[in-house]
Amino acid sequence: MNAKERVMAVINHQKPDRMPCFGANSTVTYEQMEKVGAFWPEGHEKGEVMAKQALAAYTVLGFDAVRIPFCQTFEAVALGCKRKPGKIRDIEGIPGIEHPPPYKIDDTPVFPDDFLSRGFIPELIKAVKFLKKEVGNEVAIIAGIIGPFTIAGSMLDSVPLLKATFKTPEKMRPFLDVGEKAGTALAKALVDAGADIISIEDMTASPELIAPKTYRDYEMEYQRKQCDAISVPTILHICGNVDSIVAWMGQTGAKILSLEPKANAKLAREKCGSDVILMGGVDTANVLFMKDADTVKQGCEESIADGIQILAPGCAVAPGTPTENLLAMVAVAKAH
Repeated sequence: MNAKERVMAVINHQKPDRMPCFGANSTVTYEQMEKVGAFWPEGHEKGEVMAKQALAAYTVLGFDAVRIPFCQTFEAVALGCKRKPGKIRDIEGIPGIEHPPPYKIDDTPVFPDDFLSRGFIPELIKAVKFLKKEVGNEVAIIAGIIGPFTIAGSMLDSVPLLKATFKTPEKMRPFLDVGEKAGTALAKALVDAGADIISIEDMTASPELIAPKTYRDYEMEYQRKQCDAISVPTILHICGNVDSIVAWMGQTGAKILSLEPKANAKLAREKCGSDVILMGGVDTANVLFMKDADTVKQGCEESIADGIQILAPGCAVAPGTPTENLLAMVAVAKAH
């Protein structure tokens, strides 16, 4: 099988020639940038450079999918947030959202008609088109969007949003609604451009930040609406230990759940049944970034033993992660 066939076989509950290996989140690193001659900040802002960096996941690492973008700011900026450069001590990093936010909890947010033409979204769409032209049907193209709760947090700032989950939860709904519309509109445009899979990152919907019942009573319905509206398979990634909400994650309609190692994959299988595909692997900070290749391989084997069907970094790969550690993941996948 080629890389895309391998990925789609697992998604369609067919037997692949071996286990696929790729990332639901960003996998670009400084070493990969050097290899392909494409660097930040242009990789966050220019479609052709973005695509060149994304291709390294396949050409340098041997992953079965390429994934863009590499930051979580595209929708937020298009909704009125200001982008904060990612430079730290003269090293180009990942952009974030600047303070103060554009809204307060009593405001009524508006979804702009020209959303897809705002900020760097046109360049992101262009990057997917570049990727499709380069890889065709050889490699799966994953395009990332941000989940409703996390976009709401960008529009309001995370602390006011988290306070609202306890004090005035109904006031979150207009922001969750706009967040869902933004991610869904972007996803549809990325699919039209050539994306095979949409990865939904909803970092702040984690039970490590909000009560499980907040996820169940509010966020889950917007994630479900989003998954229903997207015509290609979706990956849902929520950071941290999601054991207390994983059954509800499995009810969103996401085809694949991306789990960090601190989540219990065996519990996820028990709660979600056999229809949901589980992906994950090793801890990106404490193992992939900090340890050696042998430790990475051990972590991968443990995840596979727990029932992971797609081997992947547990979350976004740290830009300073050694290439040899990412290659170690591919070696394990090839052995399964």
